[in-house]
Amino acid sequence: MGHVFDFHEARSYDAWTGSPQRRAAAELEKRLMLDMLKPMRGESLLDIGCGSGASLAPFLEAGLQVTGIDPSPYMLDIALARLGHRVEFYRGSAEDLPFDDNSFNHACLVTTLEFVNDPRSALEEACRVAKDRIFIGVLNRYAIKGLQRRVRGLFFPSIFDHARFFSVWELKQMITAILGDSAPVSWRTVCQLSNAPGKFLSRMEMLPLVQRCPFGSFAGIVVSLVPRFRARPLTLRYKPGQTAGPLPGLPAISGRPHEAG
Repeated sequence: MGHVFDFHEARSYDAWTGSPQRRAAAELEKRLMLDMLKPMRGESLLDIGCGSGASLAPFLEAGLQVTGIDPSPYMLDIALARLGHRVEFYRGSAEDLPFDDNSFNHACLVTTLEFVNDPRSALEEACRVAKDRIFIGVLNRYAIKGLQRRVRGLFFPSIFDHARFFSVWELKQMITAILGDSAPVSWRTVCQLSNAPGKFLSRMEMLPLVQRCPFGSFAGIVVSLVPRFRARPLTLRYKPGQTAGPLPGLPAISGRPHEAG
């Protein structure tokens, strides 16, 4: 299951996501998420590791049917207070989702893989329950801000003390191991600079060429999926007398069937 946020960690994480320093970055991340996933109004989405619900609001605004799941009851309490009953919330782990195959059009994991025990299992579960696309958003391991965060964690307690950071290449390797080389995968990054950008830099951040830089603070990956269907064994009832003769390669059987005993 990985790290489960306690009461104080949940409050600290929610304060971090809503801080003034995060507003510009959060807007860029939201735009990147919607632009890459391209969900349509009325579609369903599962937010795996929804936390305090900060990443759910953009999907609600886009008219999606949203479900959130998180292992921390304290995170879910904050999310429920923020979004009410517009979202269906479940308590559970990313590595063992309580949903059937192909239950949602889309699934997303936004700053979720950083805190799970088994990232590959979490991705496998996301691929199982979604039928169209999954979006993976991570705090980039090789970004300048990511390096600052890890150095700061050596000296001061942080909500990221239990986090494991990923690069675009590491995520692509995991996806290939799960779905094979043929799975369509695209990636981009935003927040190339450590400071909150102004209007001009915000427009520059949305340029495709800039987003192809692998060192932005937030990396997004979208994977297009092939739906998986459950296969059930098909039982065929045998009815004697339907064949005109013995099956090819088998001798004819004469007389009565042998009875055991």
